[in-house]
Amino acid sequence: MDRRETAALLAYIGRLDPRLIRTDPGEVADQLGQWHELLGDVPLATEHGWDACVVALQHIRLSPYPILPADIGRPWARYRRDRLHRHVDPTPAADPDDPAVWNAELAGTRRAVAVGTAQPVAYRQLAARRRTSTGIPPEARALLAPFRRARAAHEAAVAQGEPDVLSVPCRQCDAPEGRLCRLRRISRGGFPRDNAPLAIPHQCRLDLAAAQAARSQQPAPA
Repeated sequence: MDRRETAALLAYIGRLDPRLIRTDPGEVADQLGQWHELLGDVPLATEHGWDACVVALQHIRLSPYPILPADIGRPWARYRRDRLHRHVDPTPAADPDDPAVWNAELAGTRRAVAVGTAQPVAYRQLAARRRTSTGIPPEARALLAPFRRARAAHEAAVAQGEPDVLSVPCRQCDAPEGRLCRLRRISRGGFPRDNAPLAIPHQCRLDLAAAQAARSQQPAPA
């Protein structure tokens, strides 16, 4: 983000958490310079699920501690890593006998995926399977619903036109796209026992999916 976007992000955060507000002109300039230096390579928002304001909102909502640049930088690093893990390099259109151009096209595609300006490219067969069917016939899915309540609740919500929360990762439990949110259960001795799937996703994931759906419905600029 550029300095204007960094300033806008700080102004938004200041409205939510006045502890971050600075009134002395020198302190304001120092704060803006620090945040811009640490977050200059982090976009304010992308077309595919990233929004620094949503990240800040969730931190302020869930944490008692004042937000730091790292609280936005770490989720951005996870966002990039997740997208690259799901990306399979498509065959470049460049001439394979020109290695420099070939490699430059590959690097450019990866960079676009990492920064959120392009969607990850999956194997066509796997992507088609994900779009068309879960592999479970409708009759069997209805019979299994009582035994897979969290997944059934998600399918019912999507069928009613609600945003698909599984299309975005969860920043609270680190569930990746396509996986249900989980609630870690602790034994009496204080050790993790198992992870129970949640029928109702975490609120931060609901907000992120709703924000992404709203952006996708906005008309393209002329």
